[in-house]
Parts: sequence; structure tokens; C-alpha cells
Amino acid sequence: MSRRGFLGVAAAGMAGVMLAPGVTLIEVAQAATAPDGTKPGASPKVRWGMLIDTTKCASGCTDCITACNTENGLDPRATRTSAQWVRKVEIKEIKTGRQASVPVMCQHCAKPPCVDVCPTGASFKRADGIVLVDRHTCIGCRYCMMACPYKARSFVHEPTTGQQPDVPRGKGCVESCTMCVHRIDRAADPSQANTACAEACTKAGHGAIVFGDLNDPQSEISRRVRELRTAALRADLALDPGVRYQGL
Repeated sequence: MSRRGFLGVAAAGMAGVMLAPGVTLIEVAQAATAPDGTKPGASPKVRWGMLIDTTKCASGCTDCITACNTENGLDPRATRTSAQWVRKVEIKEIKTGRQASVPVMCQHCAKPPCVDVCPTGASFKRADGIVLVDRHTCIGCRYCMMACPYKARSFVHEPTTGQQPDVPRGKGCVESCTMCVHRIDRAADPSQANTACAEACTKAGHGAIVFGDLNDPQSEISRRVRELRTAALRADLALDPGVRYQGL
């Protein structure tokens, strides 16, 4: 057994925590996980990603944040420690003075540091590149929050209310952007699925967010990444994120 697998089972055995009726940590900790941290159930031929055009993202606009909160049952007004899966960051280039408003969320890295440090395997990467947190296996140690260079994860301090059926949440767990994985998994044609933030941005007429398969040369996101100059946040870390930015 790998060290991560041993720690996962050991932590579950010691804690014996029941996070939902009839579901204990030990049941999920024993789920199969590949050596690279991926779990079965998604196609390795696909690499889901998002392209954000900062030249079209207006400062002060929060359409993507509102859509994310509504889709995932988040209430930012609840308390000062409420979870936030997308946040807007205002940046300024010192030499030119150019300013940009940048949505920042989980970057869904090909080499996610959050997965590397998780002692129970709760943080994992699907075969299609989406990085998630298993709520039942998460023990709230918050190592992943410290490891994430994008500050993209939140810890749930208070009991959750108004949960959406497709997006289970729980007090004492870490969570972050799921790239609306529930939409992808339930879609008859996953290539036609879209994230809530990208959908809202398009409906509002901004068109700043494009979602799609980075591995499909015919997809809009793949074509734009290929033809336009795009950048990754903290490219120096060589994490190969699934979220790219245009205009930075």
C-alpha cells in the first residue's frame, strides 16, 4: 500500500467520523486511486479547461461570482468566513499602468500541489483534469489550502444551508471551484456542457470566459489557446493549469 493510501485508511480508522448518515471516512478512504492521484470515472482523452479574456472582463463586474454562488449553493453574505470559489483580483502593470480585472478560481493543475500534500486522498485529480475534494474523506487539516499558490480553496467553518442536490457541501471540509463537474457528468454530450460562470458571462454580453476541451483541436478554447497569446498564473511553478488567461 502506498504511503498516501496507508495514511488515508489510518486516519479514517482512528477518526471513525461519520460525515453523512451511514457514510464514514473508512468507506471512501479505501476507494481506488491511481499513483498519479487520478480516480476512475472520467475520460483521460479529455482535458477540461477555461480561457479568460481579461480585456473583456470589466472591473466591478461580478456576474461570474454571482452565477457560481447560485449554482453551488454558496451564500457570501452568511458570515465573514463564507466560502468563495471565484474571486476578482485587480492587477496593475507597473511599467505601463494598465489595469485588469482577473477572475481567480481553482486552476485545475495537471500537477496539483493540493493533491500531493493531502494525507487522506480527499484532494484528487480526475482523469479529465478536474481537481476535486471528496467531502467524506476530507478531515479538515487544510494542508491543501497552504499548498495552493492561488489561494483558491475555502474552509467551511459554519453549518451549510440551502445546499444544491448536485453539489454536496459540509462543515469542516475544504472546497473550491469544481468547474461545474456535475453539469459535465450529467450532460448527454459533455462537449456541449458549460460552467455557470462562463454561461452567465456570455448571457451578459461580456464573452470573457470560454469553457471546453483543451485536448480537442476543434474546440473553441483549444483554437484560441493555439492561435492567441495566453498565459498561466504563476507559470514559473510549472503546474500546467487548466485555466488560461488572455491579455495578461
